[in-house]
Amino acid sequence: MREKIYLIPGLMTDERLWQRFTPLLKDKFEFVHINIPNTSDYDQINTILDKTLKEKRVNILGFSLGSYIATYFSIMFPHRVKRLFNVAGTPSKTNNIEINRRTEKINSINKNGFTLLGEKKALSLLENKNDKDLVKLVQLMYENLGKEVFINQLGSTLYRKDLFEYIKNIDIPIYYYYSVGDRLLNHDAIKILKDMKLKNINICSREGISHNIPLEDPINFSKQIVSWMNTKV
Repeated sequence: MREKIYLIPGLMTDERLWQRFTPLLKDKFEFVHINIPNTSDYDQINTILDKTLKEKRVNILGFSLGSYIATYFSIMFPHRVKRLFNVAGTPSKTNNIEINRRTEKINSINKNGFTLLGEKKALSLLENKNDKDLVKLVQLMYENLGKEVFINQLGSTLYRKDLFEYIKNIDIPIYYYYSVGDRLLNHDAIKILKDMKLKNINICSREGISHNIPLEDPINFSKQIVSWMNTKV
């Protein structure tokens, strides 16, 4: 029987985020997509996840915002998690500059309305500028999830707190995988993780600027998943 991996997406992404890598590993693992609960309260989000995840202990993989949620879940419910994988995400709080910028964005949407993601903005989020299908996919996910989800998900990032000290108490295999040129990633947080030198944390990077690694580099991403799942618990 294939072992399950629960997948948590990031800001304004859904199950389509995984569509290019899961086929590569479908014979090895069973993948279960979990939507981010539509609230900005992390305690509430993870209480809902605790009720949603059926097995006593799970393998959990989070992307970007989903990485923070998965880490928070692992801290709140350490007895529920076997392994934790973080792609393009860190356990850090949001800095004050970003809090102000995101607060202004939310206020602007509430005042002026929700605008769709233009092609230029979608392209700025991608490493491969020539992948037209991927550009369209990023736009569609944003459009389909819509205003309420965007405000709740972006709003949740205003209340992030540093989780570094709590991670020290989680004795499970933890992986971090990221792009060295990812401008959406907190690279200072990656340095903190490296300096912690915890034996159960494995930190790997790839060249490039991609944030959407599961979609843009599914082959190498899949290799990292296999390595993570081969780690004994």
